[in-house]
Amino acid sequence: MRKWGLLVLAVWIGTGWTAAGGTATSASAAATNDPAPSPAASRHIAVVIDDFGNGMKGTEEMLKLPVKFTAAIMPFLPTTRQDAEAAHAMGHDVIVHLTMEPIRGKASWLGPGAILTSLPDGEIRRRVEAAIADVPYAIGMNNHMGSRATADERVMRIVLQVCKEKGLFFLDSRTSWKTVVPKVAQELGVPLLQNDVFLDDVYSHRHVSKQIALLRQHIRKRGTIVAIGHVGPPGLITSGELKNAIPTLQTEATFVRLSELVASSSRAQGDKVR
Repeated sequence: MRKWGLLVLAVWIGTGWTAAGGTATSASAAATNDPAPSPAASRHIAVVIDDFGNGMKGTEEMLKLPVKFTAAIMPFLPTTRQDAEAAHAMGHDVIVHLTMEPIRGKASWLGPGAILTSLPDGEIRRRVEAAIADVPYAIGMNNHMGSRATADERVMRIVLQVCKEKGLFFLDSRTSWKTVVPKVAQELGVPLLQNDVFLDDVYSHRHVSKQIALLRQHIRKRGTIVAIGHVGPPGLITSGELKNAIPTLQTEATFVRLSELVASSSRAQGDKVR
């Protein structure tokens, strides 16, 4: 498993990094009389597609999108390994999509190996380790549901400690405004990213199109955006809307994988230390 060294908290919700990077690039371009890079070169979109692993609708269409993205794959399901192998072979990042307890919802929605707040410490650790082992090529993790679990400091301290030991970063899907993930990740030194936009929390072409428009607004203001979509019920809708929007989005930003954001944050932190 790849190690991320002394990476620290990296929450891409501001403009500081892109503004600094843009200033340096412009100065360099002026000094050499070269044209300044296009806005797309200094803006980044990291698309994460959740819920791979169960042969869900839209799986094939998502994997064929003409950009690199991050595949969040649920463990212990019929196509977990198949989807991880396929995503890796196509050059996409693979992360563990760890099922975690929500405040509301049916127990049947959780699937096998879910992280529950009622579990003792040792069982939580065992389940997280097993989930990581079940998803080939995983370099990170994010939460599936988890509005209750991500607000529980005891639970998240165990989950993030295992991530640190295994060299994984964590993406907080931000299913709860009470999340303790940023606090605990910073304390433990676990690389952290956060979701900015859910593309398909409503299953309709109109809504996904509206969310993509919102993403475009955010990218102009912030410079770097993480957006989450899904295979499953909205899979064909989301993949279709993304495919149609990609040419336009590429004129405004560069599509990247989450690992590229983590690596960039590591370099930025190293520069600050020096």
